[in-house]
Amino acid sequence: MDNAEGVLKKAPLFSAIDDEDARALRRQMTEVKLSRAEHLFMEGDDGDALYVVLDGKMKLTRAAADGRENLLSVIGPGEMFGELSLFDPRPRTSSASAVTDAVLASLRHEHLLPLLKERPQVSQHMLRALVQRLRRANDVVADLVFTDVPGRVAKNLLDLADRFGTQEGDGLHVHHDLTQEELAQLVGASRETVNKALADFAARGWLQISARSVLILDQERLKKRAR
Repeated sequence: MDNAEGVLKKAPLFSAIDDEDARALRRQMTEVKLSRAEHLFMEGDDGDALYVVLDGKMKLTRAAADGRENLLSVIGPGEMFGELSLFDPRPRTSSASAVTDAVLASLRHEHLLPLLKERPQVSQHMLRALVQRLRRANDVVADLVFTDVPGRVAKNLLDLADRFGTQEGDGLHVHHDLTQEELAQLVGASRETVNKALADFAARGWLQISARSVLILDQERLKKRAR
């Protein structure tokens, strides 16, 4: 767990406590390792722990009545999930599974609750993270109503680039690790429609497409298309 200290410090859970409390909290966390596509929990399961991604990527999904899957978000190192059940102890509202091989730090609610009572500022930081997630969800709903598919593709690529992108000499490399189907689920459109938008962006010279990654060559054009 010591090697993951820098990653854990990025999580809202640790940003409001001192080093001594952080060390005590880390001692109560357990490491969870998942292989790609392995489920951590399913929608409807009881929730008794929150998780911080130490390495790899996770995805949160919800299933529609007809069996289709909606990809709600992709979560990477330093990001936290599963904390909603801490404030609203009902069954999980989404399923969590590994996009890549992943390593997580798990903290049971029974270990966290005493800290929240002693340090209300920790709750404030966690609630701020939840509010940010709610705002992102509201943006997604608005985009589904008001933005066409190419615009949503551009916006999602820029969001993935902001979180997982690496600037290099030839452009911004975004290793999102998503399949074509997963990317389409994230956008909220069919795979064919999303692929058509990506092909159009590539033909315009805005990006280059590779398996589970994209090289963004013209961020400004993508930003204008995302509006």
